[in-house]
Amino acid sequence: FQFHFRPIPTHKSRFRMAVWFNRLTYAGFGLAAGGLILDQVLYDVDGGQRAVIFDKFQGVLPDVKGEGTHFKIPFIQEPKIFDVKMQYKVMPVTTPSRDLQDVSATLRILYRPNIPMLPHIFKTLGEDYAERVIPSIGNEILKSIVAQFDAEELITQREIVSEKIASTLEKRAKDFNISVDDVSITQLQFGRAFTAAVEQKQVAEQLAEQARYNVERATYEKDASIIRAQGDAEAAIMISTALTENGQALIELRKIEAAKEIAATMARSRNVAYLPGGQNMLMNLQL
Repeated sequence: FQFHFRPIPTHKSRFRMAVWFNRLTYAGFGLAAGGLILDQVLYDVDGGQRAVIFDKFQGVLPDVKGEGTHFKIPFIQEPKIFDVKMQYKVMPVTTPSRDLQDVSATLRILYRPNIPMLPHIFKTLGEDYAERVIPSIGNEILKSIVAQFDAEELITQREIVSEKIASTLEKRAKDFNISVDDVSITQLQFGRAFTAAVEQKQVAEQLAEQARYNVERATYEKDASIIRAQGDAEAAIMISTALTENGQALIELRKIEAAKEIAATMARSRNVAYLPGGQNMLMNLQL
């Protein structure tokens, strides 16, 4: 049998292990502290974003920070991140038209902030500038424009209404340093009374169109009858004149023409057989 004995660590080796353990502990604490310090000193601005710095001593700084990693003073400066990509907002609005018809319209607005004016936007409106401005001015402008048109005009002149709303909204949004890229009416509905009136009007127009067609048709048939009667009268006069001048010659000519037509018709028929005239037709047969 062989016995293996593990050496018992001496006091010196235990001291070395304690030193290494302490060093690892200090290194871990140092890395953690460094990470906390970097987190307080650095901040990131992602693509499609901009940052505005709020300083506790100076207030909102005038510079706008672009994409990338930036420094800040811990506990004194705080970055405010803004999304500068094109955004959209859908607004349902119910308002009366000029002829007092209830109109339910849905407005879609594409907007983005004016980047150089972000410090002013944050100072005057805050980070939720869109929620404060867009619904307010959109509701106001849509109601004022719709009130200038009748309900029927809102249907037939929808593009003109959209363009007028867009131009007015763009000018109004510039006062708040907001750029409006597109405005469109995505949905337009009217009250039941107006919808029923439109359907009745369409039915009446169809009936009127049918009646107009019937009148025109009767007029054309009347004119055709008159023209036919005039033609028959003129033909009768011509025939009477021909009879007076030529006697029975015209009648014989008409008989010959009618006989030719009858003969041509019968010649094309397979069910007609021609037999020679005379009473002794069968007597000429040879048996």
